[in-house]
Amino acid sequence: MKVAFVGLGVMGFPMAGHLAGAGHEVSVFNRSPAKAERWVATHGGRTAATLNEVVHGAELVALCVGNDDDVRAVVGDILDSMALNGIIVDHTTTSATVAREMADMAEAAGLWFLDAPVSGGQAGAEKGQLTVMVGGDEAALARAEPVIGAYAKAIKRIGGSGHGQLAKMANQIAIAGVVQGLAEAVHFCAKAGVDPQAVFDAISKGAAQSWQMDNRWATMVRGKFDFGFAVDWMRKDLGLVLDEAAAKGARLEMTRLVDGYYAEVQAMGGNRWDTSSLVARLK
Repeated sequence: MKVAFVGLGVMGFPMAGHLAGAGHEVSVFNRSPAKAERWVATHGGRTAATLNEVVHGAELVALCVGNDDDVRAVVGDILDSMALNGIIVDHTTTSATVAREMADMAEAAGLWFLDAPVSGGQAGAEKGQLTVMVGGDEAALARAEPVIGAYAKAIKRIGGSGHGQLAKMANQIAIAGVVQGLAEAVHFCAKAGVDPQAVFDAISKGAAQSWQMDNRWATMVRGKFDFGFAVDWMRKDLGLVLDEAAAKGARLEMTRLVDGYYAEVQAMGGNRWDTSSLVARLK
């Protein structure tokens, strides 16, 4: 398929690489052209000076940009350049409101829009093992799924437009609570004078086990936070969660607390630390 990929950050760069590896005809665009040029040097394909040139005639355009405003700007630019009946697959984590807005705009232009946020972090993107939560038309997803599958281990349609973003919000709520609990467990071991490795060996095989425990316990013990999903990004996501919760009347006391704890980590200079850095504020 003729594919364009917009946004070559720590997630987008490897995701677009998997598309090229799967044999798709890939064009890429990034706000800083040097990244796009580096991608082409690594994977082939093409880039261009303007977004419209990159997406011209594309049957599928994947987005992995920053926030609601970025998505609005990109979609507004590309509607007249894509192939008729083409599909926009937005992997950005945004509000459900903007997802519905973009779906309406795409439909009016004879296109399809899928909100398709991902979970799995940088490691998942590099390994092609992301989980993708999708909102939008079922038939459009059926056409897009073989393309998305180049970098995903699981693709699940949740419902109509915006529902992929709502599922991602539930994902971030769950992660926030798990990471805070893990941080407190690591901190407790330090204060109680118990061997954290021995504790891990015991409890990681029982009901406390989680992906976060398996992948972050040891680095939290060592105070290493230089990988994974950044605190700044998590706070952006939790802001979306709390706005949606307020609009829907959902009570998210724990999520609001953890968002405040991440604000403390930012005040410590930990903006780019990964989310397991919650343990740092306890020290």
